[in-house]
Amino acid sequence: MELNQAIFKAYDIRGIYPTEINEETAKQIAQAYLSVLAEKTGKAIKNLKLVVAQDNRLGSTNIIKAALATFLEYGVKVADIGLVSINDYYFAVGNYDFDAGLMATASHNPSEYSGFKMAIKANGGVEFLSGQALYQQMANMSFPIAAEKINGRLLTKDVSEDHLNHIFSFVELAKIKPFKIVVDSGNGMNGLLIPKIFAKLPCQLIHLFPELDGNFPNRLPNPLEPGAAEKIKAKILATKADLGLMFDVDGDRVFLVDEQGNLIKGDMTLLLLAKPMLKKFPGSGIVYNLICSHAVKNLVKQWGGQPIRSEVGYMNLARHIREEGGVMSGEVSGHYAFRDNFNADNAFIALLLALQTISEDGRPLSTIIKDYRLYARGDELNLRVEDIPSKLEKIRQHYQKNILDEMDGITVEFEDWWFNVRGSNTEPLLRITVEAKNEEELKKRQAEVMKVINN
Repeated sequence: MELNQAIFKAYDIRGIYPTEINEETAKQIAQAYLSVLAEKTGKAIKNLKLVVAQDNRLGSTNIIKAALATFLEYGVKVADIGLVSINDYYFAVGNYDFDAGLMATASHNPSEYSGFKMAIKANGGVEFLSGQALYQQMANMSFPIAAEKINGRLLTKDVSEDHLNHIFSFVELAKIKPFKIVVDSGNGMNGLLIPKIFAKLPCQLIHLFPELDGNFPNRLPNPLEPGAAEKIKAKILATKADLGLMFDVDGDRVFLVDEQGNLIKGDMTLLLLAKPMLKKFPGSGIVYNLICSHAVKNLVKQWGGQPIRSEVGYMNLARHIREEGGVMSGEVSGHYAFRDNFNADNAFIALLLALQTISEDGRPLSTIIKDYRLYARGDELNLRVEDIPSKLEKIRQHYQKNILDEMDGITVEFEDWWFNVRGSNTEPLLRITVEAKNEEELKKRQAEVMKVINN
């Protein structure tokens, strides 16, 4: 079967099931992954130990079964942890005696998508293999792979209790106040562990869409899509809740909604999480991506921490945690990773740290966040373009005297405003972020940058 290169993304593998990705594709991906793991670990394939998991998407069961059968065919010892969030999966790879893992998930894509995320135990934590990196290996391979075929071993494992103990180790439970909280898990995977977490908290849980349903009938899988947050906003206002929490359907991203129904941007939430981490680990590094508000680096410095700037993408931030001694990382997109969580994302840890900060502060969430908004940062503008390099060159020529760097796209800095323009890692889009000293200046500068690009 000919592989569709388009499903091999910058971070993972995602395609429409069963036309772009299916059981046959899964078998080839599993074989290629075994070859890569054997090379990375220095082990024979038959000596590898893997964990497999899946989300509740319509195609996930079929493709993980195909991959699992392939692993067993080549003698691998496999632990199946079943239906879990990606937080549980990363925990399992990092916490137990496994070499790597494979999870069937398509992140926050629409329901017709399926895919895989690949996580490898390395350097004292979890590292990630991108879909594109795997495809480069597969392009030079023939199938079936030439490896010894012997019967593998399969066992099932429940990681929930160990994982609960792990996430609660990040906070002082006694400090968390009895809030009324609306949680929207979107018929996705975090619906499983949220009741168990709240059973340990003094908080009242109002749980929206907890049932697992791979059609995601109640809202879009991605919380940032227009209209996705309308139901949680309405429930917060109707119940007079203190705050809300919204997850994407595979569970690694979390968004806070304040008591007034306002969705809080991920960089502001990062500051909520960084505060208790810097109290616990004074002087530590906080990794943020380069489209976060400058408020992040300013306040982290003010609180005695070391701001560490990163390219966009959770794989990049995890690398900076590892290489530059960061204690945690965060992105505008709602990804938060932690050194003591194997450098991997965990939305549940983020949830608990946020509750501790809000409890200790004592003010409503909207008031706390207002203190963090030092500047006016616009929503990311996404421009569909035919030729991304030529548009970047226009920016490069026009703003050449003020270019800060080209770490990820082009970042341009002036005294009272800055912007970043970068090509998307996953779509034919130019992504534009602008921040200024106030709203009036922001609108003026957004229009200016768009004019340069479109001229």
